[in-house]
This record gives sequence, C-alpha cells and structure tokens, in this order.
Amino acid sequence: MAQLLYGTILVVPVCAMSHETAHGTAFRTRWLNDAVCWITSLVYLQEPLHRRYTHTQHHTYTWNTEKDAQLAGHLTMDFPGWLDEVLGFSMYRFHISALWTLAASRYSKTVLDCVPESELPKLTRNARLFILIYCVIAMLIDFGHMWLFWFIVLPLLIGGVSMLLFTIIQHAEMQENTPSILESTRSFKTIWPASFLYMNMEHHVAHHLYPQIPFYSLPNLNQALKQQLPEPGPGFWRTNLELLSVVVCRSLGGNTKARGIRQAPHKITDGHQDKVSQKIM
Repeated sequence: MAQLLYGTILVVPVCAMSHETAHGTAFRTRWLNDAVCWITSLVYLQEPLHRRYTHTQHHTYTWNTEKDAQLAGHLTMDFPGWLDEVLGFSMYRFHISALWTLAASRYSKTVLDCVPESELPKLTRNARLFILIYCVIAMLIDFGHMWLFWFIVLPLLIGGVSMLLFTIIQHAEMQENTPSILESTRSFKTIWPASFLYMNMEHHVAHHLYPQIPFYSLPNLNQALKQQLPEPGPGFWRTNLELLSVVVCRSLGGNTKARGIRQAPHKITDGHQDKVSQKIM
C-alpha cells in the first residue's frame, strides 16, 4: 500500500507535467518546458519529441481511427483489453517498440506524418540516449544499488496503474471519427488532491477545446463554459467503476449500457455486437 501511495504521488504528477510541457504551457520559457518534458518523458519510456508531436496529432484528430497518433489500442474494450490498458502492458509495448525503432532510424508512417523531417535525427538521438540511461540504471541495480529499484523502478510500475486509471476515462467508450470534442472526450469530477496531482486535467473537454490554455486556468475556463459542456463523469472512482462494469458486461455477452457515464450510441449493445480491437503504432 505504501508503494502504491508513493508511486501514485510520483507518477501521476510526472505524467501530467510531461503532458503540460509537451503543450508548452507549464512555464513561460520554451527551454524550461523542453527540459522538464525531456526529464518527465524519460520516466515512462517515451522520447519527448515523439511525445510532443504525436500528442499534437491527438489534439488535431481526437479519436480518429485513421489519424489519431495516440489512439488507444482497444477502441471497444472487453475486460482483457481493459486489463491490458490499465496494467500498462499496451503502453509499455508501444513505448518500448517506438524507442527501438526510433533508435534504429526506422520511422513509422505515423511518425513521418506528424513529425517534421528536420526533427527526425533528434528523435533518434534522444531514443539512443534514453536506452543508454535505462541500461546504466539496470547495471547499477545489478551491481547492488537496489535503492534505484525500490524507490524509482517499482514505484513507477505500481503508480503507473493509478496514472492509467486517470487517462483511460478521458476517451474510453466515446465516439470515434467525429469532429465534435463533446462527443469524443469526457471530463470527470474529482476531489482536490487528485485534481492537484493531475494538474486539473479532469476538465478534459475544456482542455481539448482550448489546448493552449495552461493547466492553472482550466478550472476557470471550465466554469465559464459550464452551461455549454456535457455533464462530467460522476467522480474518478465511480467513472472508472462504470467503465469496468461496461467492459465486464461486454466480455460476458451482456448489455453494455452504462448507468452514469456518457457513451457513444454504437457502444451500447445487447452483447451481440462484434468486438473491435485496433492497435495503432
């Protein structure tokens, strides 16, 4: 439990800060945003420029099955797909694969579509440096520096579950291939400590509507737009439990209508809809 608490306090703000600095809105100066983005991206295995450009693509083509570079692996989730996402297997597979291919100067169609050609050598340089750093950490642990494992590696793995519970409810069960952010994106309610750790990203619809608004202004923006926005999900835990109930029912062949969270109409079935799973590189 201590590792879970420590890992959550470590990983959730790191993820949120990586996201905010990828937008370039955490600090006034570009170099400070770049430096923090570089360090925080190192924590969860994603090359920072790849992070920035694919995230820009995500905002430009939110939940578009052909163009969203950060589309979740499981569009219509069953329970195994939910586990794959929440336990981080899908994310780590993607990030490790991306690191190796970038380090080898092999660029996927997604990378070539959203990253300027002049930036590609930087992606390769950073990926190789990241891999070198991870190898050094692994060697230090092997040589007996176990504090690195107990205070960094293990908490990151455990805390990653908390981080992914925050991120999975942003778009899961929402409408794909729509120009409307209101249909593709979900906000949710949460208590102030979680909002603090997550840097106000529970206001996710407002964030997608105005992605260059800094995190500290999102509560005021959300309040100003409140009458024009859909009802947010009913709290962090309840929204996640609602999503879990949907994916369990889908796996068991039951009715997939959620009682308290918004869903795309085609996600609501009596259990006979074919399951859809798509991996995006």
